[in-house]
Amino acid sequence: MIREIEKSLTAEFERVDGIRDFNQKKVLEAFINNRVAPEHFYTVSGYGHDDAGRDVLDRVFADVFRAEKALVRVHFVSGTHTLACCLFGNLRSGDKLVSVAGAPYDTMQKVIGTSSLSLRERVGVRGQSLIEQGIQYEEIPLKDGLNVDFDKLSEIKDAKMFLIQRSRGYSLRKSLSIADIEQVCKIVKSNNPECICFVDNCYGEFTETREPLEAGADLIAGSLIKNPGGGIVEAGGYVAGRADLVENTAIRLTAPGIGSEGGAMFNQHRLLFQGLFMAPSVVADAVKGAILAAKTFENLGYISTPKHDEPRTDIIQTITFNSQASLEHFCKTIQEMSPVNSHVTPIPDDVPGYDDKVIMAGGTFIEGSTIELSADGPLRPPYAAYMQGGLNYAHVKIVLDKILLSLRK
Repeated sequence: MIREIEKSLTAEFERVDGIRDFNQKKVLEAFINNRVAPEHFYTVSGYGHDDAGRDVLDRVFADVFRAEKALVRVHFVSGTHTLACCLFGNLRSGDKLVSVAGAPYDTMQKVIGTSSLSLRERVGVRGQSLIEQGIQYEEIPLKDGLNVDFDKLSEIKDAKMFLIQRSRGYSLRKSLSIADIEQVCKIVKSNNPECICFVDNCYGEFTETREPLEAGADLIAGSLIKNPGGGIVEAGGYVAGRADLVENTAIRLTAPGIGSEGGAMFNQHRLLFQGLFMAPSVVADAVKGAILAAKTFENLGYISTPKHDEPRTDIIQTITFNSQASLEHFCKTIQEMSPVNSHVTPIPDDVPGYDDKVIMAGGTFIEGSTIELSADGPLRPPYAAYMQGGLNYAHVKIVLDKILLSLRK
């Protein structure tokens, strides 16, 4: 069955290969233009002052994402932390933040303050969310529950920043393409040219031939254990865009007077450079795996989004099971076929930042890495699995074969 499906996906795979080649050339040119050399793989200690490798790494990322400035740091503990630094660094009491595509990802709701902290998270914490610090917040509900409401967007003219989450998070809405982001930015800027368009770029890097800054965004951020880390970066995040907005984020990460000038990188430079260089090809294999999974489950009668022949703007593939048992079985099978911890059985549990119990399958080399093949889902209707990643296409294909055998039994 998988062999026959592969034969039918020639056109889709060729499109992915074309995007891969374009992005690989762009990354290579950034390395060449910035004269990356072996001496940039070594870092300094202590305060991290005068780190030539870190400065070149920032410039390479800035060139790749077409930014005035970039900040690439292992000190960001997650994508959520990176995004939070952007928000807290660039918003002040009385400013208004608007989420373009309904409620953002679960962990971001606690940063903003629309979701309450659990008892464990609440101990000793007072006034730490954006809302508690005086930031006004508004969400634009999705039109028909799926798409950005551009009419409603055009009515909002008093915001300081619009948060544009590119990927769907734990929802069934469509992920936002670069064309969607461009339309959002045009509407926002026509109302208020000074308004900041901030894109959560997680899961989306290198899936198209343009990035959000090329579509009118002012600031983007993402995680290095997702797409741009190429599967080998151990931790961190990146921010890119307008120089003043990036530096404000750096000040939030470190301190006023330090900003982007400090921070020892703990000899991670080579992995950061090499991961970025590998990223376009790794992302392409993950996207091919997602397309194969989409077509496979469509043939089995499941609702799979995006569909196999729809354009891709991130690496996430959603399969709706409408059954908790089926969701758990899917995740357990992926865990069984992981290179790390294949003998471990994932069970639903509480996860910091989430209101529902979540089941996560992730036998990954880097803990929490979602550019490696993984799957997870909250235990709430419609019990959808969010599958992402795959360091190579062959691994995804082997896992799908195992899932098909399991379903047959």
